[in-house]
Amino acid sequence: MEKPELLAPAGDLERLKFAVIYGADAVYLGGQEFSLRAAAGNFTLEEIKEGIGFAHKRGVKVYIAINIIPHNYHLENIRNYIKQIKPLEPDGFIVADPSVMEISKEVAPDIPLHLSTQASAANWKSINFWEKQGISRIVLARELSLKEIKEISVRADAVIECFVHGAMCVSYSGRCLLSSYLINRDANLGQCAHPCRWRYYLMEEKRPGEYLPVFEDEHGTHILNSRDLCMIEHIPDLIDAGVGCFKIEGRMKGLHYVAAVTTAYRNAIDRYLEDSLNYKIDSKWQEELKKVSHRPYTTGFFLGKPGKTDQIYEDSSYVREYSFIGVVKEYDDNKGIAQVEQRNHFTRGDRVEFLSPVREPFSQVIEELYTLEGEPVEEAPHPQQLLLIPMARKVNPYDIMRKPQV
Repeated sequence: MEKPELLAPAGDLERLKFAVIYGADAVYLGGQEFSLRAAAGNFTLEEIKEGIGFAHKRGVKVYIAINIIPHNYHLENIRNYIKQIKPLEPDGFIVADPSVMEISKEVAPDIPLHLSTQASAANWKSINFWEKQGISRIVLARELSLKEIKEISVRADAVIECFVHGAMCVSYSGRCLLSSYLINRDANLGQCAHPCRWRYYLMEEKRPGEYLPVFEDEHGTHILNSRDLCMIEHIPDLIDAGVGCFKIEGRMKGLHYVAAVTTAYRNAIDRYLEDSLNYKIDSKWQEELKKVSHRPYTTGFFLGKPGKTDQIYEDSSYVREYSFIGVVKEYDDNKGIAQVEQRNHFTRGDRVEFLSPVREPFSQVIEELYTLEGEPVEEAPHPQQLLLIPMARKVNPYDIMRKPQV
């Protein structure tokens, strides 16, 4: 059985490092221009260089998204950008437009090209066409079922990549004009204002100016909303369908999300590959995915056309059961003390949980809390302050500290 690649999002350099540490086979990122997440932290050229070095040292690949739908005025700058990226030796470019493909083949012919989901590849004939253009990997449109994907994989030579977790868009594979129309922010240049998450009203033709709410409950409705995708329970089905790369959405998501989702899918994939005949979904993986900030989950189009409860629901807010509160920077084995960088508020007396890429999560009460100078404190007096916490068990750098929401 061929091992599928687990591809994690990297919105900035720190999240890249956590994605690598928590089990990604590859990460994808965008520079400060030309990718479809303009509001993410994104990477300078120096950060791309550092990120590629960090990942390659650990056997992890790095793909660069250059997947906007460019206008004439973008083309020369894209050419210059690819010239600057080429010496950094990324493992692939994620592209959506033929102009970017042509420029890349001219400037950096040795760097593989991956077709972005923005290109809306939804059938095997289309994929055969893109293969002839030099595309080695296809990120399929999200509107396909497992049955359709299986037929595509049989007829395709390119690697088949699918989103398996994260935010969904009600527009066709994200090619949205609504954001541009309403507030002049072009989603196809990475500036989406997410108008599908807004609350809407109806206006009847003969009653101009009279706005009628569309109620599902006392909070109204968000009629264009989608749930978040989650395929953790269907690892065998995805592999059987010929999916060669499992892609996690989330370059706009936080560090805790990247780490927790990556490690959950890493564990599920590895367990299946170790013993496919006796494979069972572990409820711990599902629980882990509930601890990150998310909207209610759906299987999207994979198992058939979504029903009304999959694509539309009454609230655009996230489910947040846990708060991300800190990162372990160092651990003193002799003293049993962790040095933690605070990220959100916590106090002495809180029960917290530690997530790790190498062991099961565990919880403990913070009974003592000190500054680096050894002064006891009740809470972190300054944002991102380094603090010392006596530990009940050993922890490691890159472990994440979180606590249940009250």
